Amino acid sequence: MIHNIQEFYNLLPLIIVGAGIVISVVIELYIKNSRTILPWFSVLLFFFTGIYAISTVENTSVLMQNMIATGGNVNIFYFLFNIGAALVCLLSIDYIKKYGTNYGEYYILLQTSVLGMMLMAGAKDLFTIFLGLELMSISFYVLAGINRKRFSATEAALKYFLLGAFATGFIVYGIALMYGSLGTTSIDSIIQNFDVLSSNILFILGALLFLIGFSFKIAAFPFHMWVPDVYHGSPTTVAGIFSTGGKTAAFSAIIVTLFALFTGTNQNIFTPYLSVIAVFSMLFGSIVAIVQTNIKRMLAYSSISHAGYMTIGLASGNPDGVAGIIFYLAAYTFMNLGAFGIIALIEGKDESNLEISSYSGLGSKYPVLAGAMSLFMFSLAGIPPFAGFFGKYYVFISAIKADLTWLAIVGVISSIISVYFYLRIVVVMYFKSAEQPLSLEKSDTGLTAVMVSLLIVIVLGVLPGSFIDLVSEFLR
Repeated sequence: MIHNIQEFYNLLPLIIVGAGIVISVVIELYIKNSRTILPWFSVLLFFFTGIYAISTVENTSVLMQNMIATGGNVNIFYFLFNIGAALVCLLSIDYIKKYGTNYGEYYILLQTSVLGMMLMAGAKDLFTIFLGLELMSISFYVLAGINRKRFSATEAALKYFLLGAFATGFIVYGIALMYGSLGTTSIDSIIQNFDVLSSNILFILGALLFLIGFSFKIAAFPFHMWVPDVYHGSPTTVAGIFSTGGKTAAFSAIIVTLFALFTGTNQNIFTPYLSVIAVFSMLFGSIVAIVQTNIKRMLAYSSISHAGYMTIGLASGNPDGVAGIIFYLAAYTFMNLGAFGIIALIEGKDESNLEISSYSGLGSKYPVLAGAMSLFMFSLAGIPPFAGFFGKYYVFISAIKADLTWLAIVGVISSIISVYFYLRIVVVMYFKSAEQPLSLEKSDTGLTAVMVSLLIVIVLGVLPGSFIDLVSEFLR
Protein backbone atom coordinates (compact mmCIF):
# COMPACT_ATOMS: atom_id res chain seq x y z
CA MET A 1 0.00 0.00 0.00
CA ILE A 2 0.99 3.70 -0.10
CA HIS A 3 3.08 4.47 3.02
CA ASN A 4 4.41 7.96 2.35
CA ILE A 5 3.87 11.05 0.20
CA GLN A 6 6.69 10.13 -2.23
CA GLU A 7 4.97 6.84 -3.10
CA PHE A 8 1.77 8.81 -3.80
CA TYR A 9 3.71 11.09 -6.20
CA ASN A 10 5.20 8.02 -7.91
CA LEU A 11 1.71 6.61 -8.51
CA LEU A 12 0.34 9.97 -9.67
CA PRO A 13 0.24 9.20 -13.45
CA LEU A 14 -2.16 6.29 -12.84
CA ILE A 15 -4.18 8.27 -10.28
CA ILE A 16 -4.53 11.28 -12.62
CA VAL A 17 -5.82 9.19 -15.55
CA GLY A 18 -8.14 7.18 -13.26
CA ALA A 19 -9.56 10.40 -11.75
CA GLY A 20 -9.81 11.90 -15.25
CA ILE A 21 -12.06 9.02 -16.37
CA VAL A 22 -14.42 9.60 -13.41
CA ILE A 23 -14.52 13.38 -14.06
CA SER A 24 -15.15 12.75 -17.79
CA VAL A 25 -18.13 10.51 -17.00
CA VAL A 26 -19.57 13.24 -14.73
CA ILE A 27 -19.02 15.88 -17.47
CA GLU A 28 -20.73 13.65 -20.05
CA LEU A 29 -23.70 12.97 -17.74
CA TYR A 30 -24.38 16.43 -16.33
CA ILE A 31 -22.98 19.13 -18.61
CA LYS A 32 -24.87 20.08 -21.78
CA ASN A 33 -21.92 21.13 -23.95
CA SER A 34 -19.84 18.10 -22.87
CA ARG A 35 -18.93 17.38 -26.50
CA THR A 36 -16.96 20.62 -26.61
CA ILE A 37 -15.39 20.23 -23.16
CA LEU A 38 -14.38 16.53 -23.22
CA PRO A 39 -11.88 16.62 -26.11
CA TRP A 40 -9.94 19.51 -24.59
CA PHE A 41 -10.15 18.05 -21.10
CA SER A 42 -8.75 14.77 -22.51
CA VAL A 43 -5.91 16.56 -24.35
CA LEU A 44 -4.91 18.41 -21.15
CA LEU A 45 -5.23 15.24 -19.05
CA PHE A 46 -3.01 13.17 -21.37
CA PHE A 47 -0.51 15.95 -21.97
CA PHE A 48 -0.05 16.71 -18.26
CA THR A 49 0.24 13.00 -17.37
CA GLY A 50 2.81 12.39 -20.12
CA ILE A 51 4.97 15.37 -19.13
CA TYR A 52 4.73 14.49 -15.43
CA ALA A 53 5.71 10.86 -16.16
CA ILE A 54 8.83 11.79 -18.15
CA SER A 55 9.88 14.45 -15.60
CA THR A 56 9.74 11.91 -12.73
CA VAL A 57 11.49 9.12 -14.66
CA GLU A 58 14.20 8.80 -11.95
CA ASN A 59 11.68 7.95 -9.17
CA THR A 60 11.79 4.15 -9.36
CA SER A 61 9.83 2.09 -6.82
CA VAL A 62 7.56 -0.96 -6.50
CA LEU A 63 4.22 -0.25 -4.81
CA MET A 64 0.80 -1.71 -4.00
CA GLN A 65 2.22 -4.86 -2.39
CA ASN A 66 4.59 -5.50 -5.32
CA MET A 67 1.85 -5.17 -7.96
CA ILE A 68 2.93 -1.92 -9.69
CA ALA A 69 6.36 -0.54 -10.64
CA THR A 70 6.96 3.18 -11.15
CA GLY A 71 9.72 5.25 -12.69
CA GLY A 72 12.38 4.22 -15.18
CA ASN A 73 11.21 2.67 -18.44
CA VAL A 74 7.67 2.37 -17.01
CA ASN A 75 7.44 6.18 -17.06
CA ILE A 76 8.89 6.28 -20.58
CA PHE A 77 6.02 4.01 -21.68
CA TYR A 78 3.56 6.25 -19.78
CA PHE A 79 4.92 9.21 -21.76
CA LEU A 80 4.45 7.40 -25.10
CA PHE A 81 0.88 6.30 -24.28
CA ASN A 82 -0.28 9.69 -23.01
CA ILE A 83 1.35 11.98 -25.56
CA GLY A 84 0.20 9.60 -28.34
CA ALA A 85 -3.37 9.68 -26.96
CA ALA A 86 -3.26 13.51 -26.65
CA LEU A 87 -2.38 13.69 -30.38
CA VAL A 88 -5.20 11.25 -31.21
CA CYS A 89 -7.64 13.51 -29.29
CA LEU A 90 -6.45 16.56 -31.28
CA LEU A 91 -6.88 14.63 -34.54
CA SER A 92 -10.33 13.41 -33.46
CA ILE A 93 -11.92 16.79 -32.66
CA ASP A 94 -12.88 17.48 -36.29
CA TYR A 95 -12.54 13.93 -37.62
CA ILE A 96 -15.29 12.32 -35.51
CA LYS A 97 -17.77 15.02 -36.59
CA LYS A 98 -16.97 14.17 -40.21
CA TYR A 99 -17.09 10.42 -39.46
CA GLY A 100 -20.45 10.74 -37.63
CA THR A 101 -19.31 9.56 -34.18
CA ASN A 102 -19.27 12.77 -32.18
CA TYR A 103 -20.13 11.05 -28.90
CA GLY A 104 -18.69 12.00 -25.51
CA GLU A 105 -17.97 8.36 -24.67
CA TYR A 106 -15.39 8.31 -27.49
CA TYR A 107 -12.97 10.25 -25.29
CA ILE A 108 -13.89 8.30 -22.14
CA LEU A 109 -13.07 5.06 -23.97
CA LEU A 110 -9.74 6.53 -25.11
CA GLN A 111 -8.89 7.42 -21.51
CA THR A 112 -9.86 3.94 -20.28
CA SER A 113 -7.74 2.26 -22.95
CA VAL A 114 -4.72 4.39 -21.94
CA LEU A 115 -5.20 3.43 -18.27
CA GLY A 116 -5.15 -0.22 -19.36
CA MET A 117 -1.92 0.33 -21.32
CA MET A 118 -0.32 2.02 -18.30
CA LEU A 119 -1.24 -0.91 -16.03
CA MET A 120 0.36 -3.34 -18.50
CA ALA A 121 3.60 -1.36 -18.71
CA GLY A 122 3.89 -0.92 -14.94
CA ALA A 123 2.84 -4.45 -13.98
CA LYS A 124 4.80 -6.45 -11.43
CA ASP A 125 2.22 -9.24 -11.32
CA LEU A 126 0.67 -11.33 -14.10
CA PHE A 127 -2.84 -10.41 -12.93
CA THR A 128 -2.04 -6.69 -13.24
CA ILE A 129 -1.06 -7.36 -16.87
CA PHE A 130 -4.34 -9.20 -17.41
CA LEU A 131 -6.37 -6.40 -15.80
CA GLY A 132 -4.63 -3.79 -17.99
CA LEU A 133 -5.05 -5.93 -21.10
CA GLU A 134 -8.80 -6.31 -20.58
CA LEU A 135 -9.28 -2.59 -19.84
CA MET A 136 -7.45 -1.70 -23.05
CA SER A 137 -8.99 -4.43 -25.22
CA ILE A 138 -12.63 -3.85 -24.27
CA SER A 139 -12.23 -0.10 -24.92
CA PHE A 140 -10.65 -0.91 -28.30
CA TYR A 141 -13.48 -3.26 -29.34
CA VAL A 142 -16.05 -0.52 -28.71
CA LEU A 143 -13.93 2.19 -30.37
CA ALA A 144 -13.54 0.05 -33.51
CA GLY A 145 -17.31 -0.14 -33.97
CA ILE A 146 -18.29 3.21 -32.47
CA ASN A 147 -20.13 4.20 -35.66
CA ARG A 148 -22.85 1.54 -35.72
CA LYS A 149 -24.29 2.97 -38.96
CA ARG A 150 -21.25 1.83 -40.97
CA PHE A 151 -21.15 -1.83 -41.87
CA SER A 152 -17.34 -1.81 -42.15
CA ALA A 153 -17.03 -0.48 -38.57
CA THR A 154 -19.37 -3.15 -37.18
CA GLU A 155 -17.46 -5.84 -39.07
CA ALA A 156 -14.12 -4.50 -37.74
CA ALA A 157 -15.41 -4.48 -34.14
CA LEU A 158 -16.78 -8.02 -34.37
CA LYS A 159 -13.60 -9.45 -35.92
CA TYR A 160 -11.45 -7.64 -33.38
CA PHE A 161 -13.61 -8.87 -30.49
CA LEU A 162 -13.73 -12.52 -31.57
CA LEU A 163 -10.03 -12.84 -32.36
CA GLY A 164 -9.04 -10.68 -29.38
CA ALA A 165 -11.06 -12.91 -27.03
CA PHE A 166 -9.39 -15.96 -28.61
CA ALA A 167 -5.94 -14.43 -27.97
CA THR A 168 -6.88 -13.55 -24.38
CA GLY A 169 -7.73 -17.23 -23.85
CA PHE A 170 -4.14 -18.15 -24.74
CA ILE A 171 -2.81 -15.54 -22.29
CA VAL A 172 -5.06 -16.75 -19.43
CA TYR A 173 -4.04 -20.39 -19.99
CA GLY A 174 -0.41 -19.29 -20.09
CA ILE A 175 -0.76 -17.38 -16.80
CA ALA A 176 -2.51 -20.42 -15.22
CA LEU A 177 0.34 -22.76 -16.22
CA MET A 178 3.01 -20.30 -15.02
CA TYR A 179 1.15 -20.01 -11.71
CA GLY A 180 0.94 -23.80 -11.50
CA SER A 181 4.68 -24.22 -11.94
CA LEU A 182 5.70 -21.36 -9.60
CA GLY A 183 2.90 -21.08 -7.04
CA THR A 184 2.70 -17.29 -7.46
CA THR A 185 1.88 -14.76 -10.16
CA SER A 186 4.65 -12.36 -9.05
CA ILE A 187 6.86 -11.28 -11.97
CA ASP A 188 9.81 -10.73 -9.59
CA SER A 189 9.54 -14.39 -8.56
CA ILE A 190 9.64 -15.44 -12.23
CA ILE A 191 12.81 -13.35 -12.76
CA GLN A 192 14.53 -14.64 -9.60
CA ASN A 193 13.74 -18.33 -10.25
CA PHE A 194 14.18 -18.29 -14.01
CA ASP A 195 17.17 -20.67 -13.99
CA VAL A 196 15.08 -23.40 -12.36
CA LEU A 197 11.89 -22.57 -14.29
CA SER A 198 13.59 -22.74 -17.70
CA SER A 199 13.88 -26.52 -17.28
CA ASN A 200 10.24 -26.87 -16.13
CA ILE A 201 8.11 -28.00 -19.09
CA LEU A 202 4.92 -26.64 -17.46
CA PHE A 203 6.42 -23.15 -17.14
CA ILE A 204 7.87 -23.21 -20.69
CA LEU A 205 4.46 -24.21 -22.08
CA GLY A 206 2.75 -21.45 -20.04
CA ALA A 207 5.25 -18.81 -21.18
CA LEU A 208 4.88 -19.97 -24.79
CA LEU A 209 1.07 -19.66 -24.62
CA PHE A 210 1.54 -16.21 -23.06
CA LEU A 211 3.85 -15.23 -25.95
CA ILE A 212 1.41 -16.61 -28.55
CA GLY A 213 -1.45 -14.59 -27.00
CA PHE A 214 0.63 -11.42 -27.16
CA SER A 215 1.74 -12.27 -30.72
CA PHE A 216 -1.93 -11.57 -31.61
CA LYS A 217 -1.78 -8.25 -29.79
CA ILE A 218 1.44 -7.09 -31.49
CA ALA A 219 0.03 -8.27 -34.87
CA ALA A 220 2.84 -10.71 -35.69
CA PHE A 221 2.53 -13.39 -38.39
CA PRO A 222 0.65 -15.82 -38.34
CA PHE A 223 -1.56 -14.13 -35.73
CA HIS A 224 -2.12 -11.03 -37.86
CA MET A 225 -5.36 -12.01 -39.61
CA TRP A 226 -7.49 -9.37 -37.88
CA VAL A 227 -5.21 -6.41 -38.65
CA PRO A 228 -6.09 -5.29 -42.25
CA ASP A 229 -9.88 -5.49 -41.79
CA VAL A 230 -9.84 -3.86 -38.34
CA TYR A 231 -7.59 -0.95 -39.39
CA HIS A 232 -9.60 -0.47 -42.59
CA GLY A 233 -13.04 -0.58 -40.94
CA SER A 234 -12.25 1.44 -37.78
CA PRO A 235 -12.20 5.24 -37.67
CA THR A 236 -8.77 6.36 -38.95
CA THR A 237 -7.82 8.08 -35.68
CA VAL A 238 -8.74 4.92 -33.74
CA ALA A 239 -6.69 2.77 -36.13
CA GLY A 240 -3.81 5.12 -35.30
CA ILE A 241 -3.97 4.31 -31.58
CA PHE A 242 -4.52 0.57 -32.27
CA SER A 243 -1.30 0.43 -34.27
CA THR A 244 0.78 2.47 -31.82
CA GLY A 245 -0.52 2.40 -28.23
CA GLY A 246 -1.89 -1.15 -28.44
CA LYS A 247 1.33 -2.52 -29.97
CA THR A 248 3.54 -0.62 -27.49
CA ALA A 249 1.51 -1.90 -24.50
CA ALA A 250 1.75 -5.51 -25.73
CA PHE A 251 5.54 -5.27 -26.19
CA SER A 252 5.87 -3.67 -22.73
CA ALA A 253 3.96 -6.62 -21.19
CA ILE A 254 6.25 -9.16 -22.90
CA ILE A 255 9.40 -7.27 -21.81
CA VAL A 256 8.15 -6.94 -18.21
CA THR A 257 7.10 -10.59 -17.82
CA LEU A 258 10.06 -12.28 -19.47
CA PHE A 259 12.65 -9.72 -18.40
CA ALA A 260 14.95 -12.51 -17.19
CA LEU A 261 15.43 -13.48 -20.86
CA PHE A 262 16.76 -10.04 -21.77
CA THR A 263 19.41 -9.50 -19.10
CA GLY A 264 22.02 -11.42 -21.10
CA THR A 265 22.67 -13.84 -18.22
CA ASN A 266 20.03 -16.47 -19.01
CA GLN A 267 19.76 -18.45 -22.22
CA ASN A 268 16.82 -17.19 -24.31
CA ILE A 269 14.89 -20.45 -24.71
CA PHE A 270 12.30 -18.74 -26.94
CA THR A 271 14.80 -17.49 -29.55
CA PRO A 272 13.70 -20.11 -32.18
CA TYR A 273 10.00 -19.15 -31.81
CA LEU A 274 10.69 -15.41 -31.78
CA SER A 275 13.12 -15.64 -34.73
CA VAL A 276 10.60 -17.52 -36.88
CA ILE A 277 7.71 -15.08 -36.25
CA ALA A 278 10.10 -12.14 -36.77
CA VAL A 279 11.17 -13.44 -40.21
CA PHE A 280 7.65 -14.27 -41.40
CA SER A 281 6.17 -11.01 -40.03
CA MET A 282 8.81 -8.86 -41.76
CA LEU A 283 8.64 -10.57 -45.14
CA PHE A 284 4.87 -11.19 -45.21
CA GLY A 285 4.02 -7.62 -44.14
CA SER A 286 6.42 -6.02 -46.63
CA ILE A 287 5.50 -8.22 -49.62
CA VAL A 288 1.70 -8.04 -49.18
CA ALA A 289 1.80 -4.27 -48.56
CA ILE A 290 3.19 -3.80 -52.11
CA VAL A 291 -0.08 -4.84 -53.78
CA GLN A 292 -2.41 -2.74 -51.57
CA THR A 293 -4.28 0.13 -53.20
CA ASN A 294 -5.99 1.36 -50.00
CA ILE A 295 -3.62 3.41 -47.84
CA LYS A 296 -5.04 2.20 -44.51
CA ARG A 297 -4.63 -1.44 -45.56
CA MET A 298 -1.10 -0.69 -46.72
CA LEU A 299 -0.22 0.75 -43.30
CA ALA A 300 -1.92 -2.26 -41.65
CA TYR A 301 0.37 -4.69 -43.50
CA SER A 302 3.37 -2.45 -42.84
CA SER A 303 2.54 -2.62 -39.09
CA ILE A 304 2.89 -6.42 -39.32
CA SER A 305 6.40 -6.02 -40.75
CA HIS A 306 7.29 -3.47 -38.03
CA ALA A 307 6.15 -5.98 -35.39
CA GLY A 308 8.65 -8.37 -37.01
CA TYR A 309 11.52 -5.87 -36.76
CA MET A 310 10.79 -5.29 -33.08
CA THR A 311 10.55 -9.04 -32.41
CA ILE A 312 14.19 -9.28 -33.55
CA GLY A 313 15.01 -7.35 -30.36
CA LEU A 314 13.09 -9.95 -28.29
CA ALA A 315 14.86 -12.84 -30.08
CA SER A 316 18.26 -11.26 -29.36
CA GLY A 317 17.71 -11.65 -25.63
CA ASN A 318 20.08 -8.90 -24.53
CA PRO A 319 19.68 -5.43 -22.96
CA ASP A 320 20.57 -3.80 -26.32
CA GLY A 321 17.57 -5.56 -27.87
CA VAL A 322 15.18 -4.21 -25.22
CA ALA A 323 16.60 -0.66 -25.51
CA GLY A 324 16.27 -0.94 -29.31
CA ILE A 325 12.64 -2.07 -29.04
CA ILE A 326 11.72 0.84 -26.72
CA PHE A 327 13.41 3.36 -29.05
CA TYR A 328 11.71 1.73 -32.06
CA LEU A 329 8.31 1.90 -30.32
CA ALA A 330 8.84 5.60 -29.54
CA ALA A 331 9.76 6.39 -33.15
CA TYR A 332 7.01 4.15 -34.58
CA THR A 333 4.34 5.70 -32.31
CA PHE A 334 4.87 9.21 -33.66
CA MET A 335 5.66 8.44 -37.31
CA ASN A 336 2.61 6.15 -37.58
CA LEU A 337 0.31 8.54 -35.71
CA GLY A 338 1.49 11.31 -38.04
CA ALA A 339 0.74 9.18 -41.11
CA PHE A 340 -2.71 8.18 -39.83
CA GLY A 341 -3.30 11.83 -38.87
CA ILE A 342 -2.71 12.99 -42.44
CA ILE A 343 -5.00 10.21 -43.74
CA ALA A 344 -7.69 11.42 -41.28
CA LEU A 345 -7.31 15.01 -42.58
CA ILE A 346 -7.54 13.94 -46.23
CA GLU A 347 -10.30 11.36 -45.78
CA GLY A 348 -13.66 12.64 -46.99
CA LYS A 349 -17.11 11.76 -45.78
CA ASP A 350 -18.26 8.17 -46.48
CA GLU A 351 -14.66 6.89 -46.47
CA SER A 352 -13.63 8.61 -49.69
CA ASN A 353 -10.01 9.60 -50.54
CA LEU A 354 -8.59 6.42 -48.97
CA GLU A 355 -7.12 5.01 -52.17
CA ILE A 356 -3.45 5.73 -52.79
CA SER A 357 -4.41 7.23 -56.18
CA SER A 358 -6.44 9.90 -54.27
CA TYR A 359 -3.11 11.43 -53.18
CA SER A 360 -2.19 12.40 -56.76
CA GLY A 361 -1.15 16.04 -56.99
CA LEU A 362 -1.15 16.57 -53.22
CA GLY A 363 2.37 18.04 -53.44
CA SER A 364 1.23 21.02 -55.50
CA LYS A 365 -2.14 21.66 -53.85
CA TYR A 366 -1.30 20.99 -50.17
CA PRO A 367 2.51 21.20 -49.94
CA VAL A 368 2.65 21.17 -46.10
CA LEU A 369 0.64 17.94 -45.83
CA ALA A 370 2.56 16.32 -48.70
CA GLY A 371 5.91 17.33 -47.16
CA ALA A 372 4.94 15.93 -43.73
CA MET A 373 3.63 12.70 -45.29
CA SER A 374 6.88 12.30 -47.24
CA LEU A 375 8.95 12.61 -44.06
CA PHE A 376 6.76 10.05 -42.27
CA MET A 377 7.11 7.66 -45.22
CA PHE A 378 10.91 8.11 -45.30
CA SER A 379 11.06 7.42 -41.56
CA LEU A 380 8.79 4.34 -41.78
CA ALA A 381 10.94 3.03 -44.63
CA GLY A 382 14.02 3.35 -42.41
CA ILE A 383 15.87 5.86 -44.56
CA PRO A 384 18.63 7.72 -42.63
CA PRO A 385 18.78 10.13 -40.84
CA PHE A 386 15.16 9.69 -39.69
CA ALA A 387 14.05 8.06 -36.42
CA GLY A 388 12.81 4.90 -38.17
CA PHE A 389 16.34 4.18 -39.42
CA PHE A 390 17.80 4.27 -35.91
CA GLY A 391 15.00 2.05 -34.57
CA LYS A 392 15.94 -0.64 -37.09
CA TYR A 393 19.67 -0.02 -36.60
CA TYR A 394 19.48 -0.66 -32.83
CA VAL A 395 17.50 -3.93 -33.13
CA PHE A 396 19.74 -5.19 -35.97
CA ILE A 397 22.87 -4.43 -33.91
CA SER A 398 21.39 -6.32 -30.94
CA ALA A 399 20.79 -9.34 -33.23
CA ILE A 400 24.42 -9.25 -34.45
CA LYS A 401 25.65 -9.12 -30.84
CA ALA A 402 23.50 -12.18 -30.07
CA ASP A 403 25.04 -14.12 -33.02
CA LEU A 404 21.79 -13.79 -34.99
CA THR A 405 23.40 -11.98 -37.94
CA TRP A 406 21.19 -13.91 -40.38
CA LEU A 407 18.11 -12.36 -38.71
CA ALA A 408 19.52 -8.84 -39.17
CA ILE A 409 20.21 -9.66 -42.87
CA VAL A 410 16.57 -10.77 -43.37
CA GLY A 411 15.52 -7.51 -41.67
CA VAL A 412 17.63 -5.46 -44.10
CA ILE A 413 16.13 -7.35 -47.09
CA SER A 414 12.61 -6.70 -45.77
CA SER A 415 13.46 -3.00 -45.28
CA ILE A 416 14.63 -2.76 -48.90
CA ILE A 417 11.33 -4.29 -50.07
CA SER A 418 9.35 -1.84 -47.90
CA VAL A 419 11.08 1.18 -49.46
CA TYR A 420 9.06 0.52 -52.63
CA PHE A 421 5.56 0.87 -51.16
CA TYR A 422 6.45 3.80 -48.89
CA LEU A 423 8.13 5.79 -51.66
CA ARG A 424 5.27 4.98 -54.04
CA ILE A 425 3.08 7.38 -52.00
CA VAL A 426 5.73 10.13 -52.33
CA VAL A 427 5.87 9.54 -56.11
CA VAL A 428 2.06 9.70 -56.39
CA MET A 429 1.92 12.96 -54.39
CA TYR A 430 4.62 14.79 -56.36
CA PHE A 431 4.82 13.22 -59.82
CA LYS A 432 1.23 12.38 -60.72
CA SER A 433 -1.46 14.91 -61.51
CA ALA A 434 -4.83 14.63 -59.79
CA GLU A 435 -7.64 13.00 -61.78
CA GLN A 436 -10.25 14.69 -59.59
CA PRO A 437 -9.80 17.88 -57.52
CA LEU A 438 -9.14 17.13 -53.85
CA SER A 439 -10.87 19.47 -51.39
CA LEU A 440 -10.11 19.13 -47.70
CA GLU A 441 -12.05 20.39 -44.71
CA LYS A 442 -9.78 22.61 -42.62
CA SER A 443 -8.74 21.20 -39.24
CA ASP A 444 -6.26 23.31 -37.25
CA THR A 445 -6.22 20.87 -34.33
CA GLY A 446 -5.53 17.93 -36.68
CA LEU A 447 -2.71 19.80 -38.42
CA THR A 448 -1.22 20.72 -35.01
CA ALA A 449 -1.16 17.02 -34.02
CA VAL A 450 0.58 16.11 -37.29
CA MET A 451 3.20 18.83 -36.82
CA VAL A 452 3.90 17.77 -33.20
CA SER A 453 4.34 14.16 -34.39
CA LEU A 454 6.71 15.36 -37.11
CA LEU A 455 8.73 17.41 -34.62
CA ILE A 456 9.14 14.41 -32.26
CA VAL A 457 10.19 12.14 -35.17
CA ILE A 458 12.82 14.70 -36.24
CA VAL A 459 14.11 15.10 -32.64
CA LEU A 460 14.37 11.31 -32.21
CA GLY A 461 16.25 11.14 -35.52
CA VAL A 462 18.66 13.93 -34.54
CA LEU A 463 19.25 12.78 -30.92
CA PRO A 464 18.76 8.98 -30.87
CA GLY A 465 21.71 8.45 -28.51
CA SER A 466 20.16 10.55 -25.71
CA PHE A 467 16.96 8.48 -25.72
CA ILE A 468 18.85 5.17 -25.89
CA ASP A 469 21.10 6.23 -23.00
CA LEU A 470 18.04 7.12 -20.91
CA VAL A 471 16.40 3.73 -21.61
CA SER A 472 19.62 1.73 -21.10
CA GLU A 473 20.25 3.39 -17.73
CA PHE A 474 17.20 1.58 -16.30
CA LEU A 475 18.03 -1.81 -17.85
CA ARG A 476 21.21 -2.32 -15.85
